[in-house]
Amino acid sequence: MESLLNDEFVDVKAKNSSEDALRRWRSLCWLVKNPKRRFRFTANLNKRSEAQAIRRVSYTPPEEVKSAGFEICADELGSIVESRNKKKLKDHGGVDGITKKLSTSTINGIPIDEHLVNRRKDIYGVNRFIESPPKGFLIFVWEALQDMTLMILGVCAVVSLFVGILMEGWPKGAHDGLGIAASIFLVVFVTATSDYRQSLQFKDLDKEKKKITIQVTRDGCRQKLSIYDLLPGDIVHLSIGDQVPADGLFISGYSAVIDESSLTGESEPIHVNPEHPFLLSGTKVQDGSLKMLVTTVGMRTQWGKLMATLSEEGDDETPLQVKLNGVATVIGKIGLFFAVITFAVMVQGLFTRKLQDGSLWSLSGDDAVEILEYFAIAVTIVVVAVPEGLPLAVTLSLAFAMKKMMNDKALVRHLAACETMGSATTICSDKTGTLTTNHMTVVKVHMCGKTVEASSFKEPHMASEIPDSARKVLLESIFNNTGGEVVKTKDKKIEILGSPTETAILEFGLLLGGDFMTEREAAKIVKVEPFNSSKKRMAVILEIPSGGLRAHCKGASEIILAACDKVVDSNGDVAPLDKSSVEHLNATIEDFANDALRTLCLVYQDLGDSFSAGSPIPTDGYTCIGIIGIKDPVRPGVKEAVAICRAAGVTVRMVTGDNINTAKAIARECGILTKDGLAIEGPEFRQKSEEELTELIPKMQVMARSSPMDKHTLVKHLRTTLQEVVAVTGDGTNDAPALHEADIGLAMGISGTEV
Repeated sequence: MESLLNDEFVDVKAKNSSEDALRRWRSLCWLVKNPKRRFRFTANLNKRSEAQAIRRVSYTPPEEVKSAGFEICADELGSIVESRNKKKLKDHGGVDGITKKLSTSTINGIPIDEHLVNRRKDIYGVNRFIESPPKGFLIFVWEALQDMTLMILGVCAVVSLFVGILMEGWPKGAHDGLGIAASIFLVVFVTATSDYRQSLQFKDLDKEKKKITIQVTRDGCRQKLSIYDLLPGDIVHLSIGDQVPADGLFISGYSAVIDESSLTGESEPIHVNPEHPFLLSGTKVQDGSLKMLVTTVGMRTQWGKLMATLSEEGDDETPLQVKLNGVATVIGKIGLFFAVITFAVMVQGLFTRKLQDGSLWSLSGDDAVEILEYFAIAVTIVVVAVPEGLPLAVTLSLAFAMKKMMNDKALVRHLAACETMGSATTICSDKTGTLTTNHMTVVKVHMCGKTVEASSFKEPHMASEIPDSARKVLLESIFNNTGGEVVKTKDKKIEILGSPTETAILEFGLLLGGDFMTEREAAKIVKVEPFNSSKKRMAVILEIPSGGLRAHCKGASEIILAACDKVVDSNGDVAPLDKSSVEHLNATIEDFANDALRTLCLVYQDLGDSFSAGSPIPTDGYTCIGIIGIKDPVRPGVKEAVAICRAAGVTVRMVTGDNINTAKAIARECGILTKDGLAIEGPEFRQKSEEELTELIPKMQVMARSSPMDKHTLVKHLRTTLQEVVAVTGDGTNDAPALHEADIGLAMGISGTEV
């Protein structure tokens, strides 16, 4: 019996046994008294298989989708990518299964037959976002009229016109009424015209922004299409710097790294591959190239849903409008109160006289005219009390400010925003792309025993100060050991492709007078080791013109320097790396880091002919060429602008997703972080209570490693608890919640305009 059990039922486990093994076990126990009771605590295999069958066929496409020739609906596709649901993707047969269900091909794309394309549009929609219809001029006129001061003046104008004409006749009696009406008309016309012109300019800007084309394979042909013509099933080709135009799935590619910071605010890039194939619209390709299958377009995408949450709400009144309306209302009430008392006293005097004369109940025409005169005096009190010139003066000054800002290339969507900007008491600014240029640049270089400012290489004599041998090996390293590329566009302009770091190094190589294609043709690449985040280095083996092989390596300075035993000296010769040289180089790395520079060390070694392509690239025995310091430089004029703001009593705070050391260094350079100021990290900020925040925020000048919601919390707290008028500057989607919450949002560049 024991041997039978061991032979037949060895695969019956305590958990997760196969259904076949369990059925064999059940069949052995065929004669059991009351099996329902006996097996009540064991799995019901029939029910289990039914449930699995249901799960396998749980998704059935709607009839309209089937009749159109597809096997999956738009909502199901959206749920797979949005939730990054690998199980659901697997249930549909992976990327290949989705491709078949979308009636497309990963090689040829969708057919271009007009009838089939229209059918696809009907089922899945188009890659456009719902936009509010443009406002007509009359709507802007109506909005300008919604001002309490103007409303009071309007009532006064009508009454003044009516009483004046009755009392003094036309046209003499109409002067006051028409004067007030003209003032109202001028205010409304200036406000409405300014706002309408701005709306037209933003419309033009939107048109310009939408001229984005992308490479797509359709009907076997690779062609350029507008991103707004994309459909689910399209095969899109993306490379470094491209924006992902819709939600989709990765088909194939090389070293594809996606920057999702525009959606998530997280700076850590995402590696996309067959194991993690999900791509979200609005994100950017940071490195590599890939081919993607479009699955979801338009308002169903992550980007579309984000845009929907930012739909315009009713505009808040500006601080000055609130004060003016308050003043106008108070003055109006006081004026009305005294006007009523004056009218009542004068009428009472009239009736007292008539009572003394005994003619109280007989009202003559002269009495009626006298009462009308009293009413005219009362209306005059109200009209004089409300200053009709005030809204006109404010509107004209704002229109002038708007015109000046347009000359500085700052488009203002609402006229009143100029005034709010002037009322700001605190500015919360993003760092990357706002205070800095968002363009990595080599700032300093340490080679041949001395540190040099990279900008000085623009002078011809500086390049000649570097020994030829050192310059030659440096250019060889820069142009061959890179993941970037230097290409010429149709207009014969030079364009650098690659990650920000690679772009900066290649730019420096061109500044030194190097030529990318010449260097590439001179040496043959034998083996490449792409950048590895755990090893923090990248390396390449070259077959050099003089014969033999040479390894070039670059990466994190401390790690790469530790792999060196030689250094290029001031004469360009190779010298042993002694203790003092190591200390000098380490001190240089530390100095660069204190200046908020990212450091990279470039090294090489000659391998001779003994190295084979199958061998690993050496990890030590290198010669140090030099150390370069890279930085995202501060925009020109930022320091002066911060000083002007501080002199005007406006507090400037930096809110960034970058690490705290870089943030502090940049903030000091800009003049934002002072001796008594406080710098804090987002995770620490999140844990503070309301009372702690009220005490902390007035001293806080820098917030590093912040999420979009940290920015939102800070702005909300400044506005509500501390009663500040807050301006927020930003250029990315991660700034959107804060821009939306602020009294005024200053959106930078095209990407900011999209937000």
